[in-house]
Amino acid sequence: MTTPVPPGPTPDQQGVVRPPIPAGYPQPGIPHQAPPPWGAQPGGWTPPPPQPGAWSPMLVPLAPNGAPLASFGQRLGAHLIDTLVYMAIYFVLLIPVMIIWISSIVSMSPDANGQVPSDEVFTLMATMFGVMIAIVGVLLLFTYLYYVEYQLRTNGRTLGKKLMKLQVVPVDPTQPLTRGDLAKRWGIQYVAAAFVPFLSYLDGLWQLWDKPLQQCLHDKVAKTVVVKVG
Repeated sequence: MTTPVPPGPTPDQQGVVRPPIPAGYPQPGIPHQAPPPWGAQPGGWTPPPPQPGAWSPMLVPLAPNGAPLASFGQRLGAHLIDTLVYMAIYFVLLIPVMIIWISSIVSMSPDANGQVPSDEVFTLMATMFGVMIAIVGVLLLFTYLYYVEYQLRTNGRTLGKKLMKLQVVPVDPTQPLTRGDLAKRWGIQYVAAAFVPFLSYLDGLWQLWDKPLQQCLHDKVAKTVVVKVG
């Protein structure tokens, strides 16, 4: 009885005789897929949760137009820069008034009893009160020109926002930024805050807990957001 001989290599389509391919190697006509480096995972497997304290990427919140929203620190930095501009104008107006006021007090002549006549004191105080009201009016006018008219012409960017690379844009990305939008922001941020105690602090801090657009109160009234550009 003879031992069966295994079949030898057979010619392929081109008539070339090739040795058989061992198991586990790519076979002709069968797509080869390499297993993942960690091996096959059982059905329904999910990665384990990260360990406490492990680094994980933080998603940057985005405005409706796709730009990243400005952070609290960035908006605060822009506000402080704009406040320096505002205070510079204030002191330019206030210092001459204080010099005139002090000079007027020094020039008052006491009467025979060594007292300054009450009518002169009343006139001086009334005059200074009127001057201070006028200064407040001039400052409000300046803030309107700066935060509305100037910002409208610079596409939603004050000097502080330019330095911090921020921009005011409407919540609706299909709408342009208008004078009315900026006037609403100015009305809450400066006019209302000048008469309502602590409103300026509440307005500025509101963005810390506002989700998802991180808006201040004046942003909500005007339907705007502040985004990072550049």
